[in-house]
Amino acid sequence: MNSLPQGLNFYLIGLMGSGKTTVGKALAEKLSYRFFDTDAVIERAAQQSIAQIFATSGEASFRHLETQVLAELSAYRKLAIATGGGIVLDRQNWSYLKHGLIVWLDISVEDICDRLQGDTSRPLLQGADPHQKLCALLEERRPLYAQADLQVSLCPGETPEDIALRILAEVPKILKTSGERSG
Repeated sequence: MNSLPQGLNFYLIGLMGSGKTTVGKALAEKLSYRFFDTDAVIERAAQQSIAQIFATSGEASFRHLETQVLAELSAYRKLAIATGGGIVLDRQNWSYLKHGLIVWLDISVEDICDRLQGDTSRPLLQGADPHQKLCALLEERRPLYAQADLQVSLCPGETPEDIALRILAEVPKILKTSGERSG
């Protein structure tokens, strides 16, 4: 761990249900960092669930809040941040994400469908065939997710701790190829 630049933030990106929150918490624990989930911060600030924000104010309003939260979080150091799956859609967000190390948690749509079965809290999946909708979202976002510093393909049965350790093992290689980042 001492090969990491002091205070480098980790931004976890990927489709909803890919494990950004659970892996982010494990990563934060291993690094003695603070953990934030942008969706949870938005819900606290708005005093509404993401689903309620989508229903009452629309997706554009949610995306605006998401950018504000990301801007505020990126000003700090020593954070592991789980982002919303669509955070990559706004070009402005990339200017904040690039302040740290961007990790794409890549998982199959089938595995996400298994994980999210019965989950009614995801506004983008409401009234839709979840598999078809997730395939469409991945198709749209894959080129953006692929701009991450590190792509981590998730394996069945792997724990969040295993994934966090795998991420940390890759960091020195990434920093050597991209030049040291100070955050």
